[in-house]
Amino acid sequence: MEALTWTGALTWLNPILGLSAAIMVVAYAAQNVVSLVPRAGSRSIGVDVASADQGLAGLFGNAGRYAFQTSIFLILIYVLAGIVFGPAAGIIGAISRQLLPVWLALAVTFVVSVIFKRKLGLYGKLFDSTVGMIGFALVMFWVFTGIFGGVFDMLVTHDSLSQVSGMKNKLPGTPLARAEVTDYPWFLLGGDNLARDVFSRLIKGSWVVIQIAPMATIFAFMVGITLGLPAGYYGGKLDVLLSFLANLILAFPVILIFYLLVTPEIVLTGLPSYMAIVLFIFPLVFVAVLLNSRYYTQPSVRTPVLIVVLGLFGWLYLSMISNDGALVKTSTYSIPGLPTFLDLFDIGPGLLVVFVAVVFVNAPTVFRIVRGLALDIKTRDYVAAAQTRGEGPWYIMLWEILPNARGPLIVDFCLRIGYTTILLGTLGFFGLGLESESPDWGTTINAGRRLLSLYPHAAIAPALALLSLVLGLNLLADGLREESLRD
Repeated sequence: MEALTWTGALTWLNPILGLSAAIMVVAYAAQNVVSLVPRAGSRSIGVDVASADQGLAGLFGNAGRYAFQTSIFLILIYVLAGIVFGPAAGIIGAISRQLLPVWLALAVTFVVSVIFKRKLGLYGKLFDSTVGMIGFALVMFWVFTGIFGGVFDMLVTHDSLSQVSGMKNKLPGTPLARAEVTDYPWFLLGGDNLARDVFSRLIKGSWVVIQIAPMATIFAFMVGITLGLPAGYYGGKLDVLLSFLANLILAFPVILIFYLLVTPEIVLTGLPSYMAIVLFIFPLVFVAVLLNSRYYTQPSVRTPVLIVVLGLFGWLYLSMISNDGALVKTSTYSIPGLPTFLDLFDIGPGLLVVFVAVVFVNAPTVFRIVRGLALDIKTRDYVAAAQTRGEGPWYIMLWEILPNARGPLIVDFCLRIGYTTILLGTLGFFGLGLESESPDWGTTINAGRRLLSLYPHAAIAPALALLSLVLGLNLLADGLREESLRD
């Protein structure tokens, strides 16, 4: 069986794509240069403000825009042709066909969202922003890839941990040595230094990121919001104490905190488990205070709602912090936790340590953002009106201040998932926290960097995946910021 080339039968499209990409880069670079040169025909508007003739700059801008649209159109042709022709369209075609469930999920998501966008609030307005849509597409691509590939194993071509004889450091598109009838016939993105399939590890690694980054960011926001709102609203000694603790954590270098929390000696003391017990309870506290403040004047509704919701959240809380029937387990003692038959899921020790470390590092920054927003918003008229009505402090904080701070918080949430993704990659790269055979992108990059000059594919593939996800989150945040300012 022959090795696959990158584009197979679509090789004739490569020069066109290269030309359009080159025109786009040159046109946008020329537009930036021309826009910096003052023109004799410019007219002054006010003080130190000039409106320049847009003739040449506009021409370059239009050329760049058309070249960009052409490049996107050609990329879509590669994807669609790959779905139809598969490996006949080369490595790109084979990957495109393998990712067919992802393309279908993306198409359905976009079609439904565009149809009902006027009824979907800020999320619907996102589809009025080109930048926001591109960012959303990149993020959801990896979300669906993680779900279909990590949970349902629909996308992987080989076992991500299996070593295949004769496939060590093989280039992308290499046929599988001594392939059986049931085996996928190629290593689409080549083999790594342990003869494992890079493509399958890339897919599995996306699920590790999708599992940890958003959930860790949500928990960090729960901690930051629960502490930041009262600090900003009440002020005084409470604000001074909480701000001091937040600044104390932020004063330490992030990588040093990570290193300390994930070292085996610290893990054996049970410190990460104790931190999980404290940090993971904040969502429970937040939900309890939220519902109590909302239904405080309706005890007949409040009591059953709190019992049901807190019972469910308490079960989830105990399931998260319990591992093998213990809350904390060290070499010398063990604190009993939720019985194994009631434990919904077990978070592995390595994953728990990484999760706790990410929440601990991100929470102080979220706290400072929420505190600043609360200090600003508590002076608004609608807050004074709520105080005049006799509303309680927590009702004002959670139902008056927090909803009006949602724009900046949503934008920061997207950006913080990107920061968390980078932190996870950094931890994996330094071999901290997660197991050495983990397919997460940081660990894969670290394994591939040793032979980067000879076999760059093993490190470049996960690096590009990490780059594209963080880029998508940043573009999504820009789109949300743009639309929230119009709101």
